[in-house]
Amino acid sequence: MAETKLAVVVGGGISGLACAFRLHVLGVPVMVLEADERAGGLLGTSAKDGFLFESGPQSFQGTDSLLDLVRELGIESELLQANPQAPRFVLRHGKPQKIPMSPPAMLSSSLLSLGSRLKIASEPLRRTKPPSEEESVARFVRRKFGHEILEYLVAPFVSGVYAGDPEKLSLKAAFPTLDEWEREYGSVLRGAMKSRSKKSSGPPPLCSFEGGIDTLTRAMAGKLGSKVRAGARVKAIGKVAAEKGTAPYEIVFDELGQELRTSAHAVILACPAYVASHIVDELSSPLAHTLSGIAYAPVAVVAAGYYKQQISQTLEGFGVLVPRSEKYRVLGTSFVGGATDQEIIERTDEEIASIVHQENSRILGITGNPVVTAVWKHPKALPQYNLGHGHIVETLKNAERELPGLYFSGNYLEGPSIGKCTDHSFQTAEAVRDYFRSWT
Repeated sequence: MAETKLAVVVGGGISGLACAFRLHVLGVPVMVLEADERAGGLLGTSAKDGFLFESGPQSFQGTDSLLDLVRELGIESELLQANPQAPRFVLRHGKPQKIPMSPPAMLSSSLLSLGSRLKIASEPLRRTKPPSEEESVARFVRRKFGHEILEYLVAPFVSGVYAGDPEKLSLKAAFPTLDEWEREYGSVLRGAMKSRSKKSSGPPPLCSFEGGIDTLTRAMAGKLGSKVRAGARVKAIGKVAAEKGTAPYEIVFDELGQELRTSAHAVILACPAYVASHIVDELSSPLAHTLSGIAYAPVAVVAAGYYKQQISQTLEGFGVLVPRSEKYRVLGTSFVGGATDQEIIERTDEEIASIVHQENSRILGITGNPVVTAVWKHPKALPQYNLGHGHIVETLKNAERELPGLYFSGNYLEGPSIGKCTDHSFQTAEAVRDYFRSWT
């Protein structure tokens, strides 16, 4: 009798749950081993004194695949979609100003000087070529548009998405579409216009759920049921000399104070790269070294609740991003840290909450103390797609080819957004399904 093929997913965050759920739908036996006592990873929602706070991401873009997943999970009635016309803000000279969300809006925005607006207007008329060497985001923007646009539009956006340093982030790894547009069209704006003309709809809506963003991960974990084993910390993966058709991997993990072992025909590492590095050390030291080379930025998320009358400047929109030149420590409302301020994560919760409250009070005209405050510190929150990251990803793809049945899935591969993580996890699940089929 043929041995039942089992896929083991290491990590129960958004990537691991999405991969496991897709495997389950495809009919592949799957087990999720999650080190924490709850699945969901950085996606977490807390109710406190009548407020609903997010401990990690505050929302997600409703891509087609994510909206399909929401419907498949039966939670569409709980979905909330933001007004697509609601503005975003950036701080300039101490005051929040609306971020122009299109080239025409940029040309009329008071956020930018006349010189910067002229650079935007003339960019489609100029044809440029990228340099032969890998380019940072900061160098690219300065070369194409100048320092002001880097400082007040791009760098804050980079902080919001990657909590990163644009001087170190690789353009090709972090924003590959911009690199492709310049290579193909000689102009990023001309490339954007050509790309938009091929699409019938606008950008995906910004979404959450009535009960908070972790509705998504809770729903997937609920569908998987006992297939998710929380509190199971994987220590190592080994390759065994297996006969054809038998499980080639052995996983060692701790659960309830016991060291356990399980065999797996496929292993999907959906945990952070620095965790995966330790797990694969016995399997391949060079692979472990590659994974350990991915840097992570720390982030502290601060939630604060106020009475409406405490806030003099009410902004109808989606938060305020804060350029480093404004001399504030908050990256936006309300998170601090990132690659450019790693020290702050060492402060106490009380110190971090005080810094954020004082700065938000200046930005929004808040009087008095918050009704309630909560702080979540994530020492290694977001992977950094720094210069050389593309080579790391290619090395991991080579490892998947050299070690059949081993797969990587996570926010350090194709983007940190919930949509990117989900899409990559679905692709990984389908690759595992095809791999299992090849054995029959």
